[in-house]
Amino acid sequence: MIGQHTTTGGAHFAFTDRWGGVSAAPYDTLNLGGAVGDAPEAVEANRAAAAAALGLDADRVCWMAQVHGREVAVADGPWPGGVAPEADGVVTAVRGLALAVLTADCVPVVLADPVAGVVGAAHAGRPGLTAGVVPATVAAMRALGARPERIVARTGPAVCGGCYEVPAAMREEAERAVPGCGATTRWGTPAIDIPAGVRAQLATVGVGEVTLSPVCTREDPDQFSYRRDSRTGRQASYVWMAA
Repeated sequence: MIGQHTTTGGAHFAFTDRWGGVSAAPYDTLNLGGAVGDAPEAVEANRAAAAAALGLDADRVCWMAQVHGREVAVADGPWPGGVAPEADGVVTAVRGLALAVLTADCVPVVLADPVAGVVGAAHAGRPGLTAGVVPATVAAMRALGARPERIVARTGPAVCGGCYEVPAAMREEAERAVPGCGATTRWGTPAIDIPAGVRAQLATVGVGEVTLSPVCTREDPDQFSYRRDSRTGRQASYVWMAA
């Protein structure tokens, strides 16, 4: 259920895999995405189980209505009425309030400045990467008192540059927007390395401690992968400061 859970200075970073839930195929079993066609009651049960496994209150997890953009929301508490805003980044300075990002190949980026007690989460697919959602999330954290040189960044499982095949023109466009993200697949065709692009953007805005997940969602059957399966679920990445 929880593939990884680490702490740094009171900041928690956690990443789920696809197992340990109640969803039926093709969302089997721990689908946490509410907009992929799964039964809503299964998603709710899965989110409650994942929160419990992390020692969290499911009602104090802030999700986003992700749209592949660069908008960043500020969470001062649970979303009013439980309605998540349209955003691909979210930040908070509220201890014990968890931020979550859903992915199934895109790069989930979770960040924390443990000294300031500020955390952030970003959903970086190709459009969000090139639009700048990652630096926008860091900027929103700075507005809450975080300092880039203190920020610790982690990414969760995502499709790797060796598997993310795209047309040559798309690779060139992405490379112009985010130098260093252009890549080649293992079979020799144009590709985009989104994790490398995220790392480059974080370095540009002064974030020094960046750990990229070694797990490729397309290659690892323990992860949901849209590229591999098309109709599938979503795993989640969480970040929060201990209360």
